[in-house]
Amino acid sequence: MNDVATANLRWAMALVDGLVAAGVGHAVISPGSRSTPLALACLRHPRLRAWIQVDERSAGFFALGLSKADRRPVALICTSGSAPANWFPAVIEANHGLIPLILLTADRPPELRDCGANQAIDQIKLFGGQVRASHELPLVETTTVALQNLGWLAARAVDQSRWPLPGPVHINVPLREPLVPSGALPEYEVAAMPKTVSYPAMLPPADEIARWATELSGRPGLIVCGEGFYQDGFPAALAQLAEQLACPVLADPLSNLRFGAHDRSRFFSRYDAFLRRTGFTEAHSPEWVLRFGAMPVSKQLQNTLAACAEATHFLVESHGRWPDPLHLTTHLLRADADAVCAALVAARPLSAPVAWLEDFIAQERRIDALTQAAAKPIEAEVVESLLYQLAGGCLFSGNSMAIRDLDSFAAGGEAPLRIVGNRGASGIDGNVSTALGLAAALGKPVAALLGDLAFYHDMNGLLAARGLNITFVVLNNGGGGIFSYLPQAGLEEFERGWLTPTELDFSHAARMYGLDFRRVENGADFDAALALALAHDGPDLIEVAVEREISVNLHRAYWAVMAA
Repeated sequence: MNDVATANLRWAMALVDGLVAAGVGHAVISPGSRSTPLALACLRHPRLRAWIQVDERSAGFFALGLSKADRRPVALICTSGSAPANWFPAVIEANHGLIPLILLTADRPPELRDCGANQAIDQIKLFGGQVRASHELPLVETTTVALQNLGWLAARAVDQSRWPLPGPVHINVPLREPLVPSGALPEYEVAAMPKTVSYPAMLPPADEIARWATELSGRPGLIVCGEGFYQDGFPAALAQLAEQLACPVLADPLSNLRFGAHDRSRFFSRYDAFLRRTGFTEAHSPEWVLRFGAMPVSKQLQNTLAACAEATHFLVESHGRWPDPLHLTTHLLRADADAVCAALVAARPLSAPVAWLEDFIAQERRIDALTQAAAKPIEAEVVESLLYQLAGGCLFSGNSMAIRDLDSFAAGGEAPLRIVGNRGASGIDGNVSTALGLAAALGKPVAALLGDLAFYHDMNGLLAARGLNITFVVLNNGGGGIFSYLPQAGLEEFERGWLTPTELDFSHAARMYGLDFRRVENGADFDAALALALAHDGPDLIEVAVEREISVNLHRAYWAVMAA
């Protein structure tokens, strides 16, 4: 029987070593019995960093954060039964957010399936269409050929998770008992030869670029950039294109174009405010729209684009998806964004009329001045302080009001700042763990801006905060504050069914998980609390008390002033 346990471990080691050889550097493990050989193989590998996360749902999002840091695939490991089902929200986000993950699920062997055996469910193709591929391994074999083939399958799975459409890949691993050898454990021998896969640069065809340049030339247009997997040279290449066309670039906060040393003179971040001026939008309807990446966060920008039905809509997308919820795209180009920009610049299209860009610059400056003078909600002060003090670091943004306040009040700056969010499926789940995964991988200051419900939803994830340098900023507006801006706010059952205030004292959570805690009620106190938190080498939680009705009124008053 000990031969079975040893064979299990050798099989798992060949699989894990194959993943490492193909580029996997992190594994996130949730404890379990059936997954023991996989966990041991990871924990004993000299070139793999293993993280232990007790809660599988949090583990899935922690792995997501690790992978978001550098877009390299991360392995997830759990036992059989309902355990892998807890990964499902993270798998959905990885699918829609194009994040590579390798899902290793331990399973019962065939003779224990469909017969009432404990902790045995149907795990084959468990994740359905949410994964790029699903592999069911055969039962353990220890022949040289079988182990080599397993290494090649691992390399193939890593490749499938990265190209052509990055995302999760599932490998189901049936294992017979016993699971732990009684004698000496086998050691890793010669590490598998690294297996590298090179991917093509998606270059645009010259004839199509010539047609696009002709249609863009000399006409007023808009460049719109959402979240995307852009190459390092994209900001500078886009800046050159904007200069050539003399047109504005409306940059979503998750595009990571608002901050950095590139030429930002034609990049705009206040559009959510000035596009509320119907007089301006009616007088400045573009003849073309060139869009990169996902649809932007701003509903105001989405509505403006939807109203441009007569314009020619160009979309650049290299992965094979069709990110066009407005159904307006007339020209779709499968190519890398930076390559398209460089090719269009080389084609030398004519600039738009001078007044076109100047009018947008005037609007941006007008909103900047009004924002400095206007009464603003406390969320605006929090965002402005975060952007200033976190320069050079990374900011994770939750969904709902957090990302919208960031969109409204993050004006941009020369100091680099990376902004990350889970906007693939825009869920409330796993935000704490995703931010912790980022902090674990990046080795630089990380802050997470979350609402109170998003923080509550993943408090189990805080167990991973020990030893990490991260600051959680929780905007506590007493529940689902975003619904205060939606039609549900007028319902008699609004508070019970949609607002759902938790009335939790988050100081207890901070104490339980070992976070330094501060609670603030105004912008000045937040500024000081954030400085202390960022200076502290460890995890921190700052709770910002937001009076919901006051905040809603100030938001609406701010938008009214901007639209006047």
